[in-house]
Amino acid sequence: MAWYPGAQKLELQPESDDQPAIRPTQLIFHSIAAPWTPRRTYEYWRDSTFLESHFGVGYDGSIAQYIGTETRADANYRANRRPDGTGAVSVETASDDEATDPWTDAQVSTLIRLGVWMRQYHGVPLRICRWASDPGFGYHRLHDDWSDGGTDCPGDERVDQFHEVVFPGIVKAAGGKVESTPTYEPFPGADWFEDEPDSSIITAMGRRLVAEGCSAYSDGPGPQWTESDRRSYAKWQRKLGFTGSDADGWPGRVSWDALKVPRT
Repeated sequence: MAWYPGAQKLELQPESDDQPAIRPTQLIFHSIAAPWTPRRTYEYWRDSTFLESHFGVGYDGSIAQYIGTETRADANYRANRRPDGTGAVSVETASDDEATDPWTDAQVSTLIRLGVWMRQYHGVPLRICRWASDPGFGYHRLHDDWSDGGTDCPGDERVDQFHEVVFPGIVKAAGGKVESTPTYEPFPGADWFEDEPDSSIITAMGRRLVAEGCSAYSDGPGPQWTESDRRSYAKWQRKLGFTGSDADGWPGRVSWDALKVPRT
């Protein structure tokens, strides 16, 4: 497990030892709806609940870490229950009781430093998560799969700060630029794709993924490209030996040609 050197270590047990391992690919910011210090947050999770996060940040920018970043924390719901073993690192931040106030300048500085460390140590890409499993940075209410039953956390002011200050600050401090994938092109490696009906190609692709043991669909995915299709295709890429961004579920020429999808 990994521990951020800029945080006070307040390890939660038994969660720290009992939770399964994850490969962290996301950093998600929360508001705890309480004006608590990191130690008070630790005491709350230690004594009262099992819905812990990895970090807590106080109004003064102080930060504590409760669980290693390569161990699951439950605050992110399905973000840490993905079958490929990837997961999200969660950060609770002190707020008013309605979680509606802005982050303080000290909190913003701490979140930026933590984001830079996540980029440098775990390789989290410098982009805002485009869907629930997409590697990158986000805030709790950004995607439904990150919460059980919905959430308004963080409030509107913090969402604006995330987009206008925190995320751009992480990108700048990390010395990089916003990373993205090309404009949506389901099959950029297939020169003939634009001449074929979308639904027939996707269905044929799904059947080939089933045949290769990379999809649970009995008749293959389709007729529309979905997040499930992308996860299945990423499994095929990993089967071919691709890793990292080369196994992101977006077909390229090598993996597409190897799949041998018939033209229908």
